[in-house]
Amino acid sequence: MTILVTGGAGFIGSNFVLDWFEHAGEPVVNLDALTYAGNLRNLASLAGDARHVFVRGDIGDRPLVDRLLAEHRPRAIVNFAAESHVDRSILGPAAFIKTNVEGTFTLLEAARVFVQALELAERERFRFLHVSTDEVYGSLAPGAPAFTEAHPFEPNSPYSASKAASDHLVRAWHHTYGLPVLTTNCSNNYGPYHFPEKLIPLVIVNALAGKPLPVYGDGLQVRDWLYVRDHCSAIRTVLAKGRPGETYNVGGWNEKPNIEIVKTVCALLDEMRPDPAGARSRLITHVKDRPGHDRRYAIDARKIERELGWRPAETFETGIRKTVRWYLDHADWVHEVQSGAYRDWVAANYVAR
Repeated sequence: MTILVTGGAGFIGSNFVLDWFEHAGEPVVNLDALTYAGNLRNLASLAGDARHVFVRGDIGDRPLVDRLLAEHRPRAIVNFAAESHVDRSILGPAAFIKTNVEGTFTLLEAARVFVQALELAERERFRFLHVSTDEVYGSLAPGAPAFTEAHPFEPNSPYSASKAASDHLVRAWHHTYGLPVLTTNCSNNYGPYHFPEKLIPLVIVNALAGKPLPVYGDGLQVRDWLYVRDHCSAIRTVLAKGRPGETYNVGGWNEKPNIEIVKTVCALLDEMRPDPAGARSRLITHVKDRPGHDRRYAIDARKIERELGWRPAETFETGIRKTVRWYLDHADWVHEVQSGAYRDWVAANYVAR
């Protein structure tokens, strides 16, 4: 009894692997290409644990995926592997098509052939869980009802378009080939091991360094915020109880504008590690908005609660405090991920703004 996790050295994937061993203990084969956001240090606590088998490789490498399936015979694939940052997709969309669309296609095809060869009992037990995003649904007007699983796809960035395409492929492989798939569409995650290109870790890292805190436009873009360990528990729940072919929205019930998030992080840093120069909110700098920036996301997560009994355990207030404390306690991790390539990307994305 083993599961194959793809992208398990990234932010959400590594949190899931750690959470999995805390709650399930079932062996994990972890396939990750270790691109810029993948970091084996996230999984350092598993060093020497025979239940965790790490394989460096690409989900688009069909011979490798076939070999792993044949060798380990997993009862499930949990697919986290993805390029996932809107700004990077604007600067270079090709990588998003390659990983998110072509890579998902390769995994689906490998899983289809693998499942067809299984004995009936194993075939009925197998699951392919595809982890996606609320961004596939597009943008909501203020006051509009939150996204349900029936909301039409209206992606507005290369990233969200590539994820929407992958979601459609997963659906098609279920309806055409009978592959037992599950899809989750989550809201904005935050928490430990978050690569500092995204809003919350970027603000923490820059604020501690006394650097400007870039806020796109007026900062009133609204997102629903989900603590990453809550997301992990939701995925475990869907894998255990979800009905094949179904989609489950996973949200934190925490709609907040970006500027409020930035101010909250500043206030927590001021409390936990005061800056002699004064309140860190002084560093907030409004910059030119990103092209096609969605104004509001909101997840209606009633289906997963009603059908599977899942709700987030953390409020935003408890989750963000844990997150800030984690970054303060793990300065070595933060320093390591801020490579020259990271600094080059920050310059390319923000300096011109």
